[in-house]
Amino acid sequence: MKPAPIVLFTYNRLDHTRQTVGALQKNNLASDSELFIYSDGPKTGQEKAVADVRSFLNTINGFKKITIVEHEKNWGLADSVVEGVTSIVNTYGKVIVLEDDIVTSRYFLQYMNDALVLYENEKRVMHINGYCPPIDFRKTDEDSFFYRVTMSWGWATWQDRWNKYSDDSQTLLNQLVKKSLLDYFDIDGSFRFSSTLRANVRQEIKTWAVKWYASVTLSDGLCLNPSRSLVQNIGNDGSGTNALASENFLTKSTTENIKLKKQPVEESMLISKKIKEYYSSLKPSLLEKLVLRLQLLLKKV
Repeated sequence: MKPAPIVLFTYNRLDHTRQTVGALQKNNLASDSELFIYSDGPKTGQEKAVADVRSFLNTINGFKKITIVEHEKNWGLADSVVEGVTSIVNTYGKVIVLEDDIVTSRYFLQYMNDALVLYENEKRVMHINGYCPPIDFRKTDEDSFFYRVTMSWGWATWQDRWNKYSDDSQTLLNQLVKKSLLDYFDIDGSFRFSSTLRANVRQEIKTWAVKWYASVTLSDGLCLNPSRSLVQNIGNDGSGTNALASENFLTKSTTENIKLKKQPVEESMLISKKIKEYYSSLKPSLLEKLVLRLQLLLKKV
């Protein structure tokens, strides 16, 4: 099996980038994997910080091949991700995606590559999540499960699925309304992802992940999820473009290998209930804050 290429998006956070790369280097398949690093150009005042990150990037080893793409101007995360993922997935047919504050388990690459092979021909599987929310799934007896929501904290996909991505927020919203999918999109009313999509329509924010989630929803797609998180987000310190607002979504990555076995591509009723209960258990005031700033949940979406 030839491992999928890894795409890492960086900007101005040297310490976070070091930790992200260091964890990735410890992955079992790192030395067999190609790594593409996108370094966004600096905004005014960030020239030194970006330069420091780029100096570090040029010292990285431990991968089969490393390619660094340095943007002269500041693209912003949304445009960088869409352009970078599209370029790599169109060349290689599949891709694993990380941002500069995602510390992976040593088994992250193994899980992602196994899943990309196992479900390559299951077209309804559109996205592979590396993150799992802090919910106890031990009683489900499954190491992985299918659910509707795409997450951006370490993920993977295939070319034919990513080709369904739409960057048009208004059209996506219109189609969700037309097909009566807004409640489904909002986890049966438990979490209003549609608020972030509407914020994109109003041009209050410019994000990508909620549009990918909407694209998956409109394609009747599902996401494969590990029952224990394979990633840890270390960006909850105010350093990122959209630092996470709450500890409720943070988890430590598992130290165990998650072995995949093929299963029916459908949402588990038991797991779906647990996830809805989890979102519903949040205090209303906190939930409203998270709804209004959903890009914080999805990390620089």
